[in-house]
Formats: sequence, C-alpha cells, structure tokens
Amino acid sequence: MKRNTKIFFILLLCISSNMKGQNFNKYFINKTLRLDYQFSGNINKQDVDLSALSQLPSWDGRRHNLNRLPLEGYGQVTIKDKATGDTIYRTSFSTLFDEWLVTEEAKKVSRSYENTFLVPYPKNTVMVTVAFRERNGHFKDMLTHEVDPNDILIQKKGLNHVTPYQYILKSGDPKDCIDVAFLAEGYTASQMGKFIEDCKIAVESFKNHEPFKKYINRFNFVAVESASLDSDVSLPRKNEWRSTAFNAHFDTFYSDRYMTTNAVFAIHNALAGIPYEHIIILANTNTYGGGGIYNEFTLTTAHHAKFRPVVVHEFGHSFGGLADEYDYGNDNDDTYPLNVEPWEKNITTKVDFNQKWGNLVKTGKAGFYEGAGYRHTGIWRGCEDCRMKTNECKAFCPVCQEALTEMIQFYTE
Repeated sequence: MKRNTKIFFILLLCISSNMKGQNFNKYFINKTLRLDYQFSGNINKQDVDLSALSQLPSWDGRRHNLNRLPLEGYGQVTIKDKATGDTIYRTSFSTLFDEWLVTEEAKKVSRSYENTFLVPYPKNTVMVTVAFRERNGHFKDMLTHEVDPNDILIQKKGLNHVTPYQYILKSGDPKDCIDVAFLAEGYTASQMGKFIEDCKIAVESFKNHEPFKKYINRFNFVAVESASLDSDVSLPRKNEWRSTAFNAHFDTFYSDRYMTTNAVFAIHNALAGIPYEHIIILANTNTYGGGGIYNEFTLTTAHHAKFRPVVVHEFGHSFGGLADEYDYGNDNDDTYPLNVEPWEKNITTKVDFNQKWGNLVKTGKAGFYEGAGYRHTGIWRGCEDCRMKTNECKAFCPVCQEALTEMIQFYTE
C-alpha cells in the first residue's frame, strides 16, 4: 500500500468512527432509558399502556446503526427527537402476548403481559412509538407518548442494592461487546455455586456452535445471582408451585415443555446496575423444556441432559430472532399466516423470499424443505436439519448461521 493511500485510509477510518460517536453523542448520554409497558387485550382488540420510566447508570447497547432495525420483529419501538422529528433510535421485539393472541383462550378473555425495552437515554424530549405487526404483515402504531428526560418522576435504578454478579467471560468494555446476562431462577442462595457452574456450561456450549465460536470475543457473559426462596420451578400439571425469583413455570399455553414467565419487570429490576443487553434465565430443574422470545429473554432448564443444545436453540430465538423449524405433523397451527412472509429469516412461505437465503440456494448450501413454523405444509426451511429443528443436530444450518452472523455484525460493526 502506498504511503498516501495508507494515510487516506487511516483518515477515512477515523472519520467513520467519529461520525458514529457524534451521532450517538448528538442525541444521547451514556445512560439507559428503561420503558415498561403493559400489553393487553384479546384477539379482537389490543392495547399498550405505559407503566413506568426508569434511568439506568450506563448505556451498554449499540452506538451505531441507531435508526436501523436488526429485524422487523413482531413489534417495533421508534424514538424520534421531538424538536426535529428525526428518528434517532429503533429496535424490534417479540413478546409472549403476541404468541398468546393465537391461542383459543384469546378468543374468550382479555389478558395483560409485561414488557420492557431498553433505549439510550435522550438529551432532549423525545416521542416514543410502539407498533405491532398485524396478521397481514403491516405495522400499526399502538401508542405514542412523550418522554422528557428531565422528568423528576423517572426513577433512577441500579445505583444501589445491585444484585451480586460475576463475569463468566469478559471480552471487552460493555459498550464495545454484546452483553449477555445469565439470571438464576429456582436457585436458593446456597445453590449459587451450582448456578455459576451451569453458566460456564452454557458459555462452553456457545463456543461449540458457529457463528458464536468465531465471534466469541465480541461477547461478554455475566452471571447474576438472583436468589429464590424455593429450589426448582413451578410445574402446574403436577400442582407444584414454588416461590422463585421470576415465577417461571412450565405448561405455558398448556404446552408441557413451554416454560416462560410474565415477571418481566422483576427480571429487569434484578439486572439494574449491571451491563446487559440480552438475557438468559437458567432454571434449576431437570424437567425438559424452555422458551426463547426475540429481544426479551431465553428461559431454559439447566439440569436436563439436553441443556447444552436447548440453551443454544432458545438463544437462537431470543438473540437471533430465529423461528422454530420443526412441525407438529399437521397443519392445525396458525401462528404464521400462509399469505404473509414471516419476519424470521430462517423460514418462508415463499410469498416474498427475496431477502432470505436465495444466495445460499444458488451456491447449493441450502434449498427448500417443507415443514417448519409448526406446520407440516405451506412453510419451508432451508436445510434438512438444524439446531433450530432438533436437539440431535450438531450445528445451526447455513441459513441460521448467516442470520446469526448478520445479527452479531449489526451490533458490533
């Protein structure tokens, strides 16, 4: 490389880096605005209500790609500067609420679900909009509200009474890495040693799966010792109810292995003052099951023989926004309308496939295998088997690896 060319290249890198920093520093300070909402309603009508606003001590998320979405998601949060109308931050999410809306119960009764979103703390007054994806694939604004960063009723959290924690893997400064927090569920105070060991097993499992193996130095993993009064978690079908940190339980939507929690506010309270972006909750149980919700949390059994593949699978949901690639052997599930392209990158109805794995089809690394998204027909996956399909498969398929790589790069490049 010629000397002048090298100098120009270095200047270009510096300018690019400064532009990223200036964009963040123009609108935000190094703190987090925590937005708590209640999503409620039924199949016919949904509502979003603001529950609380909080300030956390630092911002540990991305400082670039601020006005871009990592994925479409089921829902989206958009932050606009009130004075200029400029979009200054966007993020997307899924929620247990949207999963519940396709159940039979949602036709008969209304329910509410807690949801929390973290955004960088604005310097000036902003307008926050929460939108839901409708069954036709279009987004509908559900709530728009104003946030004055100087509002005296925005509670400051994480300055004291911080939950004890320790790093399992620290690759760098939280602002430069993807920060994943492990939370203990169903571990008593005397069982925290076992919790730490379980966190280490989970991290080792990520290290054995691409693309996490390749990019592991872009991740921080921290273990947060959120103690429970009782050991194990609730198992409703056996009438076993326990007092745990986050009230996790199996039998969600009457599915034996689906373990979730609606105590989202409690989850984030336990994390206040600790650098985090993504959440993995380890349940101190040997009952098989778990769940992963995009940009909300992974919750998984830690003491079943299939812990290692399951925690990686569920993190594929919560971090990567990947869909389940298995089916139930029938076409009774209507989670995905067949006339709409799913937003997840690893399944397709072939309605609009252009933005998915067409490049991998051309190179012979992927194709079309019918049966995915819980349906036997009408939805396709890219490969015969994958970590998102079975626990026996040793790896993510090329389609999922590409999607996960894009997500890692979105957060870190």
